[in-house]
Formats: sequence, C-alpha cells, structure tokens
Amino acid sequence: MAFTLRQLQYFVAVAEQGTVSGAAHVLSISQSSVTEAIKDLENDLGVALFQRRARGLDITHEGHQFLRHAAKILADVAEARQAFRARGGPGVGTLSLGVTSLVAGYVLSDLLARYRRAFPGVEIATMEDDGNYLEHLLVGGELDVAVMLLNNLRDRQALQSEILDVSPFRLWLPAGHDLAVRDSIAMEQIVGEPLIMLTVDEIEEATRKLLSAFGARPKVAFRTRSVEAVRSLVATGAGVALLPNLVYRPWSLEGDRIESRDVSGALPVVQVGLVWRRGLTLSAPLREFIALAHSQRMPRLR
Repeated sequence: MAFTLRQLQYFVAVAEQGTVSGAAHVLSISQSSVTEAIKDLENDLGVALFQRRARGLDITHEGHQFLRHAAKILADVAEARQAFRARGGPGVGTLSLGVTSLVAGYVLSDLLARYRRAFPGVEIATMEDDGNYLEHLLVGGELDVAVMLLNNLRDRQALQSEILDVSPFRLWLPAGHDLAVRDSIAMEQIVGEPLIMLTVDEIEEATRKLLSAFGARPKVAFRTRSVEAVRSLVATGAGVALLPNLVYRPWSLEGDRIESRDVSGALPVVQVGLVWRRGLTLSAPLREFIALAHSQRMPRLR
C-alpha cells in the first residue's frame, strides 16, 4: 500500500513536535491516529523513522532523509494549489529580491525554486547582502522585497514586514555529552562550556547578549561564518553552540550525531520574514511571491 498525503502530514508533525501527543495536539486529532499513521508509513517504507524513548521520539537517520522528501511533496501540493488559484495563470513581469546569507540557504532556496516553477514568466533578480544594506535598498526602491531576519529591523516606519517563521534558540551538543542526558538545561550549566560561535546575520550578537544577561563572558573556542563548520565542530566535541532551531540538523556532513536541547529561561527567538517598502503598490509578481511564501512552511526539527 502506497503512503498517503495524510500520513506525510502526520509524520512531519511528529518530527517537528518530537512527541506523538504534541503532533496530535497540533493536528487536532487523536494520538492513536498519529501512532497508526506512523506505523503504517514505516511498514510501507521498510525503515524505522523514529527511535522511541521514555519522553518522546528521536528521528532516525533514515527518518531525517525521508523528512526532506515528505516536506517537498507537501510543498509541491501547496504550490500546485497556489498556481491554480493565481488569476490568469502564471504571471509576467519582474521581481527584485534581496536576502541575507543565513536565510539564503535555509529559507530562500526552496521558496525561489517553487516560485520559478509556478510563475516562469517572471524575471527574477536576486542579491545577497547584510540586513542594513538590504533595508537601504528597499527604502530607495532598488529592491521589491527581501527575505531576512526581522529581529533588528531598523527602519520600521518606512518598511513593512510579515513574519514567515519563528525559531527559538537551542543548545547543540555532541552525542554522549554530559548535558545530553537532560531534556532541559539551565543557562548556568552552559556558561563554562567552550562555545562554537556563528558570526552571520547577527547571530553572534544575539548569543553574546544572551550570555551577558547571566553575567558570563562566553568562552569562545571557534568563530566561523559556516553553519556546516559549526555542525562538524560540535559533533566532534570541540564545543557546544547556541543557535536558532532554523538551522539545526541532527547530523554533520561526516555523519556524526548532533543533539539539540531546550535551555530553561527567556531565550531569544529568530524571526524570519518578508520586508518591503511601506506604501508600495504591490506588483502582481510581488503579490504572488508573498502568497507563495505564506503557503510554504518547512519542518523544523527539535
């Protein structure tokens, strides 16, 4: 029996929430329905998608691989519906788009590919830069829209924004770390750990502010602009990292496991969204881009 879209939806929800009960709550269905769907999906695929533990589920390597396929299938369905809802078929025109570096790899790539397929007649010009410069270009009319972090948006009077995703900071640990046995970790337990610091899109500033609130100067073991470098360094035990769940993946490129844990206390969240000039008359390509962005939601692993 082939798997169904409903099974994929339930699987993605469990992967995001980390528990059957959490997925059932989000989906507004019974836990038994979720459990049965996951069991049928695993039987159909012939692999275990989750490892069961006392307080929830851990996605397996095979489950993580299938998650990308499941998310793509569900997004393709949403894209097809959006294309048929668009008046007069695929639009024409131009779209000038800006993006910050962290968002480019984790949000924009799939969104842009789907937009090109849904509206092949639109000519798209894309540029990557830091948030401050993108704001300057938006206000000056040189960009139609930007996909970026909204936390430190400066010119809120001149710019309009809409949130696409909210991603909390979590602690990344190598498998076998002493703190990995805990489901939630106090900030005081982290301050003495060597820290791998990501230095893109204001992430470093947010991490330093977080630690300074606890009166601790971070013990930085390594600073890098590469998320993959952070993954590899954490997975091999060089340090821990505090990063938004947006960029978390359970394995490094070398195939080493990375654990992710909640940190108790008031941690910041990263807001990813769309920004355009306030009062701008939205062109058809821009309206279509905004609509498609709202229809796409990629799963975020816990």
